[in-house]
Amino acid sequence: MPREQLRYDRMVETALRGVVRDALTQVAERGLPGNHHFYLTFRTGYPGVEIPPYLSSQYQNEMTIVIQYQYYGLEVHDDWFEVTLSFNNVHERLVIPFAAITTFADPSVNFALQFQPITPAEAAEVSSISPRQQAESKDEGTDAKPAEEPKRGEVVTLDAFRKK
Repeated sequence: MPREQLRYDRMVETALRGVVRDALTQVAERGLPGNHHFYLTFRTGYPGVEIPPYLSSQYQNEMTIVIQYQYYGLEVHDDWFEVTLSFNNVHERLVIPFAAITTFADPSVNFALQFQPITPAEAAEVSSISPRQQAESKDEGTDAKPAEEPKRGEVVTLDAFRKK
Protein backbone atom coordinates (compact mmCIF):
# COMPACT_ATOMS: atom_id res chain seq x y z
CA MET A 1 0.00 0.00 0.00
CA PRO A 2 1.63 3.29 -1.05
CA ARG A 3 2.09 5.94 1.60
CA GLU A 4 0.36 9.26 1.11
CA GLN A 5 2.72 12.18 0.57
CA LEU A 6 2.78 15.29 2.71
CA ARG A 7 0.59 17.89 1.03
CA TYR A 8 2.72 21.01 1.32
CA ASP A 9 0.51 22.79 -1.19
CA ARG A 10 -2.45 22.44 1.19
CA MET A 11 -0.33 23.53 4.15
CA VAL A 12 0.79 26.69 2.34
CA GLU A 13 -2.75 27.45 1.16
CA THR A 14 -4.07 27.09 4.71
CA ALA A 15 -1.28 29.27 6.11
CA LEU A 16 -1.90 32.02 3.55
CA ARG A 17 -5.63 32.01 4.23
CA GLY A 18 -4.62 32.38 7.89
CA VAL A 19 -2.89 35.65 6.96
CA VAL A 20 -6.19 36.95 5.58
CA ARG A 21 -8.03 35.79 8.72
CA ASP A 22 -5.44 37.41 11.01
CA ALA A 23 -5.54 40.72 9.11
CA LEU A 24 -9.34 40.83 9.28
CA THR A 25 -9.29 39.86 12.96
CA GLN A 26 -6.96 42.77 13.79
CA VAL A 27 -9.18 45.17 11.84
CA ALA A 28 -12.31 43.83 13.58
CA GLU A 29 -10.68 44.42 16.97
CA ARG A 30 -8.90 47.76 16.35
CA GLY A 31 -10.09 49.20 13.05
CA LEU A 32 -8.01 49.92 9.96
CA PRO A 33 -4.71 51.63 10.83
CA GLY A 34 -3.33 54.43 8.67
CA ASN A 35 -4.01 54.05 4.95
CA HIS A 36 -4.60 50.29 5.06
CA HIS A 37 -7.57 49.00 3.10
CA PHE A 38 -8.45 45.61 1.66
CA TYR A 39 -9.66 44.36 -1.69
CA LEU A 40 -11.16 40.89 -1.37
CA THR A 41 -12.27 38.94 -4.40
CA PHE A 42 -14.35 35.85 -3.78
CA ARG A 43 -16.38 33.27 -5.68
CA THR A 44 -20.03 34.20 -5.28
CA GLY A 45 -21.29 30.67 -5.97
CA TYR A 46 -19.00 28.98 -3.48
CA PRO A 47 -20.86 26.91 -0.84
CA GLY A 48 -21.49 28.98 2.27
CA VAL A 49 -21.31 32.41 0.58
CA GLU A 50 -24.32 34.48 1.60
CA ILE A 51 -25.00 37.60 -0.44
CA PRO A 52 -28.29 39.18 -1.55
CA PRO A 53 -29.84 37.64 -4.68
CA TYR A 54 -29.46 40.82 -6.73
CA LEU A 55 -25.71 40.80 -6.09
CA SER A 56 -25.33 37.12 -6.93
CA SER A 57 -27.19 37.67 -10.22
CA GLN A 58 -25.03 40.71 -10.99
CA TYR A 59 -21.80 38.93 -9.99
CA GLN A 60 -22.39 35.35 -11.06
CA ASN A 61 -18.79 34.14 -10.70
CA GLU A 62 -16.69 36.53 -8.68
CA MET A 63 -17.13 39.75 -6.78
CA THR A 64 -14.62 42.17 -5.30
CA ILE A 65 -15.41 44.08 -2.13
CA VAL A 66 -13.45 46.88 -0.51
CA ILE A 67 -13.06 47.22 3.22
CA GLN A 68 -11.99 50.79 3.77
CA TYR A 69 -14.33 53.59 4.82
CA GLN A 70 -17.85 52.24 5.09
CA TYR A 71 -17.94 48.77 6.56
CA TYR A 72 -19.88 47.72 9.61
CA GLY A 73 -20.07 44.79 12.00
CA LEU A 74 -16.97 42.96 10.82
CA GLU A 75 -16.97 39.58 12.54
CA VAL A 76 -14.22 37.04 11.94
CA HIS A 77 -14.68 33.33 12.64
CA ASP A 78 -12.38 30.36 12.08
CA ASP A 79 -13.68 29.51 8.61
CA TRP A 80 -15.54 32.64 7.47
CA PHE A 81 -16.12 36.31 8.08
CA GLU A 82 -19.18 38.54 8.01
CA VAL A 83 -19.36 42.22 7.15
CA THR A 84 -22.03 44.75 6.32
CA LEU A 85 -21.31 46.95 3.30
CA SER A 86 -23.30 49.60 1.48
CA PHE A 87 -24.55 48.88 -2.07
CA ASN A 88 -26.44 51.81 -3.64
CA ASN A 89 -27.00 53.24 -0.15
CA VAL A 90 -28.49 49.95 1.09
CA HIS A 91 -26.64 48.10 3.85
CA GLU A 92 -26.24 44.41 3.09
CA ARG A 93 -24.77 41.66 5.27
CA LEU A 94 -22.27 39.38 3.51
CA VAL A 95 -21.01 36.04 4.78
CA ILE A 96 -17.84 34.86 3.05
CA PRO A 97 -15.96 31.62 3.79
CA PHE A 98 -12.18 32.07 3.63
CA ALA A 99 -12.08 29.17 1.16
CA ALA A 100 -14.15 31.28 -1.30
CA ILE A 101 -11.52 34.04 -1.48
CA THR A 102 -9.46 34.16 -4.66
CA THR A 103 -7.53 37.41 -4.05
CA PHE A 104 -6.65 39.49 -1.01
CA ALA A 105 -4.81 42.78 -1.45
CA ASP A 106 -3.78 45.72 0.71
CA PRO A 107 -2.62 48.29 -1.87
CA SER A 108 -1.42 50.70 0.82
CA VAL A 109 1.59 48.44 1.46
CA ASN A 110 1.73 46.73 -1.95
CA PHE A 111 0.73 43.36 -0.49
CA ALA A 112 -1.43 40.77 -2.21
CA LEU A 113 -2.22 37.07 -2.10
CA GLN A 114 -3.79 35.11 -4.91
CA PHE A 115 -5.47 31.76 -4.37
CA GLN A 116 -6.13 29.22 -7.09
CA PRO A 117 -9.79 28.55 -7.88
CA ILE A 118 -11.36 25.31 -6.77
CA THR A 119 -12.81 23.08 -9.48
CA PRO A 120 -16.55 22.30 -9.41
CA ALA A 121 -15.80 18.71 -8.38
CA GLU A 122 -13.82 19.96 -5.39
CA ALA A 123 -16.53 22.47 -4.48
CA ALA A 124 -19.09 19.64 -4.42
CA GLU A 125 -17.11 18.03 -1.60
CA VAL A 126 -17.72 21.08 0.60
CA SER A 127 -20.84 21.10 2.74
CA SER A 128 -23.74 23.12 1.37
CA ILE A 129 -24.58 24.25 4.90
CA SER A 130 -23.61 27.89 5.37
CA PRO A 131 -21.01 28.76 8.01
CA ARG A 132 -23.62 30.59 10.08
CA GLN A 133 -25.95 27.58 9.98
CA GLN A 134 -23.07 25.38 11.12
CA ALA A 135 -22.33 27.70 14.05
CA GLU A 136 -26.01 27.93 14.99
CA SER A 137 -26.41 24.15 14.95
CA LYS A 138 -23.33 23.78 17.18
CA ASP A 139 -24.84 26.29 19.60
CA GLU A 140 -28.06 24.29 19.60
CA GLY A 141 -26.14 21.11 20.35
CA THR A 142 -26.89 19.30 17.09
CA ASP A 143 -24.33 17.17 15.33
CA ALA A 144 -23.83 19.16 12.11
CA LYS A 145 -20.61 18.28 10.37
CA PRO A 146 -18.31 21.25 9.69
CA ALA A 147 -17.32 21.93 6.11
CA GLU A 148 -14.10 20.20 5.25
CA GLU A 149 -11.32 22.11 3.58
CA PRO A 150 -11.60 21.22 -0.11
CA LYS A 151 -8.83 19.20 -1.69
CA ARG A 152 -6.51 21.14 -3.96
CA GLY A 153 -3.04 20.93 -5.35
CA GLU A 154 -2.18 24.35 -6.64
CA VAL A 155 0.81 26.64 -6.28
CA VAL A 156 0.08 30.18 -5.18
CA THR A 157 1.85 32.72 -7.38
CA LEU A 158 2.54 36.28 -6.36
CA ASP A 159 4.33 37.37 -9.55
CA ALA A 160 1.33 39.35 -10.77
CA PHE A 161 1.57 41.64 -7.75
CA ARG A 162 5.31 42.29 -7.75
CA LYS A 163 6.71 45.66 -8.83
CA LYS A 164 8.47 45.52 -12.16
